[in-house]
Amino acid sequence: MKCKIVSIFIRRFLFIGLILLGISEMNAQIIEGIHYHTGKPVRVTINNGMIENITPLDKMVGENPVYIAPGFFDNQVNGFAGVSFAFGDSDLTPEGIEKATSELWKKGVTTYLPTLTTNSIEVLTRNFKILSKAVDDSKLLGSIPGFHLEGPYINPEDGFRGAHPKQFVKLPDWNEFLKLHEASGKNILQVTLSPEMDGALDFISKCSQNGITVALGHHNADMKTITAAIDRGAKIATHLGNGAANTINRHRNPFWPQLADDRLNISIICDSFHLLPEQIRVFYKVKGVEKTIITSDVTHYAALEPGEYKTSTGETIELTKDGMLRLPAQNVLYGSASPITKGVGYVMQVTGCTLADAVKMASTNPARLYNLNDRGLLEPGKRADIVLFTLEDFQVNIQETWVKGKKVYEK
Repeated sequence: MKCKIVSIFIRRFLFIGLILLGISEMNAQIIEGIHYHTGKPVRVTINNGMIENITPLDKMVGENPVYIAPGFFDNQVNGFAGVSFAFGDSDLTPEGIEKATSELWKKGVTTYLPTLTTNSIEVLTRNFKILSKAVDDSKLLGSIPGFHLEGPYINPEDGFRGAHPKQFVKLPDWNEFLKLHEASGKNILQVTLSPEMDGALDFISKCSQNGITVALGHHNADMKTITAAIDRGAKIATHLGNGAANTINRHRNPFWPQLADDRLNISIICDSFHLLPEQIRVFYKVKGVEKTIITSDVTHYAALEPGEYKTSTGETIELTKDGMLRLPAQNVLYGSASPITKGVGYVMQVTGCTLADAVKMASTNPARLYNLNDRGLLEPGKRADIVLFTLEDFQVNIQETWVKGKKVYEK
């Protein structure tokens, strides 16, 4: 009798298990495409927002294949589609953040760091408080894991300062930064600063001790200072080749030491305006695919009509018909009007790198830099942050975007 009861229990247990397995399979989602790395057709199975498995398919690759890859990760987004994260006179709202995120999804960006640039501490505090709620906003599906603070602790000299308003540039202040970090919900993942400013090296050490990635940018530091900054934990150069004066010393300038130190990653803007093709080729040859990150530095002027616009500080900027965004008063660029998607194709065009390498620089490397180990790769166990796209004449044309297993865009 006892054996019979046990047998019935086992059969019922197995039956329930099969039912649950069936439900799981019904909930699974299937995506097919050409694997960005292998070039072979694959089927990706998604379950509960995660990649469950990837299996090869016995299919022919057509003339215009749809590639499947991990979603792009942009670590420098100042704004998008009319929504600014950095301006002081804009009414940043949850609805605006949702709009910018949705528009970035259409460009294949599944993760990004809203970037706050040099401004008053009051404006930075206010915007960080608003943005802090976006990290856990279920509607955004985890697309915003944290933030990038670019400035105000940068070099105030014209050229090196770039388009950052001089009246708000200041020396590094750790206690002040802690207040900003608190306002962000302790979600500042990266700080870009100038290492030659008084107190900057100690500031870098404190950031490193607190798990905050330090980037060198908008600076005119010499080799000794740059080496000291890297020794203390600086990990990346922000938009290398930009944020510098138009005229520099041919021997002693901030570019050579940053290129020469193998410990330092670089981010580069590949929008065809910020860097010449030969610069990108040299940077890529020196740092290689492992140490290079493609970023956009895109601003809220992206997707707007060409013309002249006023900044929050009253300066005039120009968005040209071919997509260049510039600050005529200083003859410098004012961020970018092109999403990272353009950079993926352009870096392939000018360097000859493979699609796999371009995706690594736009997805895998930034995820690794911030220890976001749940994304950046197309493999089982990772978030189902996925893009499907065609590639024609080095133009990446997004067909579908999936974020955490949810299709958020279809062309």
